[in-house]
Amino acid sequence: MKELVTHIEIDAPAEKVWETLMDFRDYPQWNPFVQYLLGPAQVGRPLHALLAVPGEEPKVVHPEVVKMEPNREFRWTRKLWFSALLHGEHFFQVRPLTKDRALFIQGEIFTGLLVPFLQRLLEGRTKQAFQAMNEALKKKSEAI
Repeated sequence: MKELVTHIEIDAPAEKVWETLMDFRDYPQWNPFVQYLLGPAQVGRPLHALLAVPGEEPKVVHPEVVKMEPNREFRWTRKLWFSALLHGEHFFQVRPLTKDRALFIQGEIFTGLLVPFLQRLLEGRTKQAFQAMNEALKKKSEAI
């Protein structure tokens, strides 16, 4: 198992950060990692996404929503090839720090036989993609 976690403090109310995060229609305008996301944010429902990791071709994926706690956490899971080989549970969390400041946490829990062989990729390009989205969410949320 490998857990990859990134975070950023945002000078905007947690509700604004959440609103920006959950406005999937606007992703193509600002999100460098999840370049588009279609589907309802409802537990058990599939999504259709285009993920862009630096140095790789963008990939269309079809994760399933496994947790939706408004203004707090959005989580999906997806199989990367076969579950036994590689499985990912991606999460986005928003936590209020003050009335006008929030902490955004983005991460993924990777499990499967291939995880030990992907450590460099996960700590490198994948983490870079998460951080790019975090920075873009900060910029977008603070501009509103």
